[in-house]
Order: sequence, then structure tokens, then C-alpha cells
Amino acid sequence: MTMKLYSRDLSPYSARVRMQIYAKGLTDIAIGPPPTYGTPKFHEDHPIGRIPLLEVDGDAMPESDVIAEYLEEIYPEPSLLGATPRENAHVRTLARIGDIYLMNNTFMLAVQTRVLAAQTPVTTGNEGIVALLGGQLASNTKALDRMIGRDGFACLGRVTLADCALVPALFLLENVLPGTGVADPIAANANVAAYWAAIQREAYAARILAELHRGLEERRELIRSGAIEKLRAASRAAREAAEQT
Repeated sequence: MTMKLYSRDLSPYSARVRMQIYAKGLTDIAIGPPPTYGTPKFHEDHPIGRIPLLEVDGDAMPESDVIAEYLEEIYPEPSLLGATPRENAHVRTLARIGDIYLMNNTFMLAVQTRVLAAQTPVTTGNEGIVALLGGQLASNTKALDRMIGRDGFACLGRVTLADCALVPALFLLENVLPGTGVADPIAANANVAAYWAAIQREAYAARILAELHRGLEERRELIRSGAIEKLRAASRAAREAAEQT
């Protein structure tokens, strides 16, 4: 069986799978950008049109959560889940908070403000939506504060799938959210802030954060140079072409 993870540095959903791969010590999964990404062929081959994708013997599997569960099934050791169904449920709940409640809302804020697409964020006409999403992030981070571990890990005293999802989610809160005009909620929640300070010293998290920072700087350079608009136009054209076939 041959496997390759199609991924990009700044994709937080890809980052959660990469951190899982690093933490499990998997060396037989190649990692790299999809060669046809942003083209009509990519959308033709992959209807969802997003990364990460895990290619297994030529068959591509989408969705980070699906990929994560698949990898846990075929590589059960070392486990990034718990020892009981209840522990597993807790791990998955925290991972879902990172994936859905934090990452998704931050991405929607980025779309509304164009913080990852333009030199100057634009919120005119969208202030109500921005305020709503900012409020959701504040309340969701507060909920996480009540559930997060107090020993430097999300739960169970070791790296789990919860950490793999929360590390890129909190990276977005710290590094992307301020550009939207919404206050970073990490500092307002002591347990989340303590977790965030501690987990960044963990080797697998530090590796992922270095990749995310590299990707963010690459994106900012594309914005500064104006190249991002050409890429976005090409991606829109690719999606439209795929939808017409």
C-alpha cells in the first residue's frame, strides 16, 4: 500500500493530519502539495475541491477528520485516542471544537474581511457578520477553557487527536484573527492560554507551527506582490469549469 498526503503548509486541516503523522512516527506517507491544485482537473478528480487528501493506492480520500480516523484504524499504535469509549468521546469532542467551532468560524471571518487575500482588511457592509462570528469564537473559546486539560495537553496527559486539531486552530486565532479586527480570545481564558503556551513546546506541535508560520509568510508575500488575485481568479475559473462539466 502506497500513501501520499496532499497538503499545504498554511492549511490548518492539513496541519492536523500532518501532526498526527508526526506524532505516530509514520514514515511511509509522502507529504506534498497536490500537483493539479487550483486547476479544472483537480476539481474534476476531487469533487469537494479541497485539501487535505490522502491518496491510498491511487484512490484519494478527502476530509481531515475522516483521514485522521482512517489512520488511527490502520496504524493503531501509538494511539492518539483514549483507552475507553468515554475517553475517545472526550478526545473527539475537543478535536471537534478545534475543527468546527474555532477553525471554521475563523475561516469565515477571513472570507468576510479578506484578511488572507488583501493588503487591507475590508469589513464595510459586513460588520454584523464579523461581530457575530467574533462573538461565536469568544464563547467557543470560553467553552474550551472549561474542558481543556491542565497539564499541557488537551486531555489524557499526552498528545491526542484533540491536540492535532487544537494546535492549528489556536494558531489561526493568534495569527489571523487580529487582522480581522476581532480580539484574540486566547488571553481572556486562562486555561486555554496556559495550554497554548505549553503545547507550543511539544516537539510535534512546534514542527507544525513552524510549517504554519512558513505558509502564512508565503501567503502574505503573495498578497504584497499582488499574485494572490491571479491565483484566486484561476481557482474561481477552475471551479466554474468543473461545475459546467
